[in-house]
Amino acid sequence: MRLLRPVILGLLWAAVAAYILWAGLSARRDRSAQRVRSLEIEIVDSTSQGYLVTGAQVRRWISQSGIGTVGTAVEEVDLTGLERLIARNGFVEEVAAYVRGGGELHLRITPREPLLRLLTDGRNAYVTREGYVFGAPRASSLYVPVVTGSYRPPFPADYTGDVRAYIDRRKQEFDERIAELERSKYPVYRREQANDRAYREFRRKRIKRRWWKGESAEMFDKRVKALQDEKAEERRRYRYRSRQLTAELDRIASQQEAERMKQKKLEKSYEDFMKLLTFVETVEEDDFWRSEVVQIAAYTTPSGALEVNLTPRSGGFTILFGRLEEVDLKFDKLLRFYRNGLSTLGWGTYRTIDIRYRNQVVCKK
Repeated sequence: MRLLRPVILGLLWAAVAAYILWAGLSARRDRSAQRVRSLEIEIVDSTSQGYLVTGAQVRRWISQSGIGTVGTAVEEVDLTGLERLIARNGFVEEVAAYVRGGGELHLRITPREPLLRLLTDGRNAYVTREGYVFGAPRASSLYVPVVTGSYRPPFPADYTGDVRAYIDRRKQEFDERIAELERSKYPVYRREQANDRAYREFRRKRIKRRWWKGESAEMFDKRVKALQDEKAEERRRYRYRSRQLTAELDRIASQQEAERMKQKKLEKSYEDFMKLLTFVETVEEDDFWRSEVVQIAAYTTPSGALEVNLTPRSGGFTILFGRLEEVDLKFDKLLRFYRNGLSTLGWGTYRTIDIRYRNQVVCKK
């Protein structure tokens, strides 16, 4: 009786394992015989903003790629290839491909959500809140703020990807260049040490009177004078070589400083770019300014600072907003001028309204 119970339990577990194995093999046989009956494309998009990608576009990409879908055996469908094909478009954030029961191939695509569109310095790109940039797809229809002007962002016109990642790669290139220049100093240091060592050894050179040869005082003085002249000449050569080596080290150091300045300039340009995104986000989050600001023109001043001008909906004037600093204070100042000034003087009185300076609104007709 004691042995019977373990035997029965063992047989039960063996039966369960055999059933699971049989069910798995059966499902696999059924799946291998099953073919894709339909292709369903789900676009997770914001209809309030428009669209970046459509089902028709996705079907065209798949058709041109040659990846089998409808009519292909379920096990032979390259799901990873489909995901890569769609995800290589910079405006697609996520994509998932899977086959549902009944042979339905389902693609779930999540496009990125742009914050603004850049039409500056030959660019035509969208930018997300996080700072991801991608080229505007053809025939895209997205209702987001447009930034125009001569402003040049800190990345190439054809760049697609995270801007921070691009900045970090560029800064790493600068670091490598600085390190390479530092290594180029080592041979100069060795030449400098050799120059110092040779000069020290020459300075220790002394002349003794050759008593054993009966050298006269006059001859000895001549030899001393010749050595003094030789030392003077060697001192001049040493100083000349030292100046050359110092100049070479200074040249390398100036090149390193130039690379560091490029780094700082690039980082400052990135900070301005992120300020621009924050500024647009501020405008979009305010119901009044989102409706009032029709266009944002960005440009870089001769000093390298980023400034913006705004085109409002209310009048025919231009708002000189200036640097993207104290944004809330500037908007509050402008709103008070709207209420207490323009509402009385008239919306067509001025050509420009300058709010760049603290506690001032400067208007020109």
